[in-house]
Amino acid sequence: MTKNQKDFSIYTIMLLVFGLLIFIGLKSGTYLHPSNNILGPSTSPFVTFVYTIRENLGTSVMVLLIQIIIILFVCRLFSFLFNKIGQPGVIGEIVAGIILGPSFLGHFFPNTFHLIFTKDSLINIQLISQIGLILFMFVIGLEVDFRVLKNKINETLVISHAGILAPFLLGIIASLFVYKEYAYANTRFIPFALFIGISMSITAFPVLARIIQERGLTYTPLGVLTIASAANDDVTAWCLLAIVIAIAKAGTFISSLFAVACTILYILFMFFIIRPFLKKIGAYYIHKENINKNFISLTFLTLILSATFTQLIGIHALFGAFIAGVVMPSDQHFRHAMMNKIEDVTLAFFLPLFFAYTGLNTNVLLINSWHMVLTCIVFIALAVLGKFGGCAISARLVGESWHDSLTIGILMNTRGLMELVALNIGYEMGILSQSIFAILVIMALVTTFMTTPTLRLITKLFSQAKPTSHNKSEKILLCFGDPQNSLNFLSIIQFIFGKDLPKKELIASHFTHSACLNTMSSEHYFQENFNPIITESERRHIQITKYYKLTENIANEIVNTTQKENIDYLFIGATSRRNRNQKKNYIRKTSLLRSFLKNIKEKSLTLSGITITNKTQEILNRVDCMVFILMDTHKIDFILNVSIIIDRDEDIQLLMCIKNILPFVKSLRIYLSESVNNYKKDNRINQILLDNPQKVGLHQYRELIELNLGKYNKHLIIAPYVIFDTILKLQKKIQQQPTYLFVQYRKENKQAQDSDQVIQEPEREP
Repeated sequence: MTKNQKDFSIYTIMLLVFGLLIFIGLKSGTYLHPSNNILGPSTSPFVTFVYTIRENLGTSVMVLLIQIIIILFVCRLFSFLFNKIGQPGVIGEIVAGIILGPSFLGHFFPNTFHLIFTKDSLINIQLISQIGLILFMFVIGLEVDFRVLKNKINETLVISHAGILAPFLLGIIASLFVYKEYAYANTRFIPFALFIGISMSITAFPVLARIIQERGLTYTPLGVLTIASAANDDVTAWCLLAIVIAIAKAGTFISSLFAVACTILYILFMFFIIRPFLKKIGAYYIHKENINKNFISLTFLTLILSATFTQLIGIHALFGAFIAGVVMPSDQHFRHAMMNKIEDVTLAFFLPLFFAYTGLNTNVLLINSWHMVLTCIVFIALAVLGKFGGCAISARLVGESWHDSLTIGILMNTRGLMELVALNIGYEMGILSQSIFAILVIMALVTTFMTTPTLRLITKLFSQAKPTSHNKSEKILLCFGDPQNSLNFLSIIQFIFGKDLPKKELIASHFTHSACLNTMSSEHYFQENFNPIITESERRHIQITKYYKLTENIANEIVNTTQKENIDYLFIGATSRRNRNQKKNYIRKTSLLRSFLKNIKEKSLTLSGITITNKTQEILNRVDCMVFILMDTHKIDFILNVSIIIDRDEDIQLLMCIKNILPFVKSLRIYLSESVNNYKKDNRINQILLDNPQKVGLHQYRELIELNLGKYNKHLIIAPYVIFDTILKLQKKIQQQPTYLFVQYRKENKQAQDSDQVIQEPEREP
């Protein structure tokens, strides 16, 4: 008997013996208590089970869990749909909340609505959403980068404060006309007008930053200025909201001065005592590889204490959470780690609950007359005029172009989630009635929804106005994934273009797959991914333009960037199918756990770049420029030997690389297929052979097998992409893997790809 069989036998006997003894013990004690079957002694076990399920369905915990399941599902569905039409997912989640509320579900399916969202159960959703909002505002505070504000302080003060003062004034003016009709009973005019003004003035920093990142503007002067202005707007607006809340709760203006004084003292205490303290403690606890859990506990304790104090003095816990995030240590690694811990669960779980709670309080059907529709339109117009107009004009006055000024204006006009937070505070305080609450929610949706299409319109109008240059330099787009692999791309590009490279515009791009924006995280990833290529390009005196973007579809983003920038040469990475098949075979032969651990330890199965998959094929099919596909598994320091494969007549254009390559290589071999008919008549080949008889050799295509290409050290093979599969077959006979550079020509030159002829592996002659 083997050891495994012995262990199994012992385990089986143990279960049987102890199971029998437990059964005897329980059976012996049944006579100690009377039967209490509430359904009667003759009730079947199945009926009892069904009764238990019905009882469980009525518990508050089960009701809450069912509500959460429905809310999360509907919010994710609408977020997906709105992403498909080019809108931020947060708009879809807000609409999902309204759909679940009395505006749709409660109107068309009232029985279902009251069954799922009973009035008493909403308090649980509210409390959970408030916890989520506290965490979210803490993350917003973490995203405030004072270095950005400091560098752009003059422009951002003018733009952000103009974007607050102008809509705030228009909001107060509008309040004069709607106060009597839309304010709650016994609500004084001053708090009502202040809340209308603040709702007009808020900018949704997360949504704005997401749009900037999606459009690749984060590290442009325009993007930096807009993010800095939005951050300044956020800080000012939330401080102003705290004062408004204090005035609204105090009863009289004189009484509010105590709350305002406490708020000012609280802010001074947080910035001049807590912030230096956290910085000093953080310098000891924050390590490069790991953050001490004691310091994380201290961070959350600071967050809760700050939120508790601001709630205590009457200016809402959300403001305390925001200030707690602002005063955290400025260490980038710490902020990045904290946001990673908090942001995902907040965005994916807590905020949909807040949107649902907002939707349950929003009944757009209250806007049921032409007078209310007109009021809603007026509020939207005033909000756009104040925010968009104020920011755009102020940006123009500080020296920005009309294109950038209008772009800043429409981005700052985005209200989104932050608007809903402020509106809910006013609604819960009994200042905003349901009617004006619904109007302002629609205003927040419209001003957010209009951002993306208006940006496209501005870009289109100004791109048409730009004169086209006839002396346009050729553009090279380098798309890298692994930061270290970007150095291989740089080496190959310099090798191919040589002295002509300074005449071309080189754009180094990196696209990160992400469904949500985090500006601090994006800065962290930007620096981490671009540092190697920036350092190396400076060493080689190569000028590059950096392009970084978060996207949900990397292949589509590469194609769009190629078209938008009118790229002439595109460089992407690839991994051979052979290597991927080797990985599959390896996993079949070994246990999954062992292969996984071995892969992590040795990284022998990891290949950098983009694999030759449907994603890569999509890029090749959609772009209309020359594409270079680099397939390499090791670092390229320099190239000693080069082989160029000429498979068809159109491949003669690959010889354009030779004049730059020849001075730096030991040997260059040109392999010609039998299908190439005119090579002897081509003066370029003849001239190359005459000028470099010692370096250049002309060979027949079938000699690719007879000559072991792998024996050449530092070997680069340049070949047309149409023979990719053939080259992979040849790899089986190559021991030492060379570097491959496959080339796909412009669409008008891609006759080979459209042809039905397929190159077969040449047969070896006996």
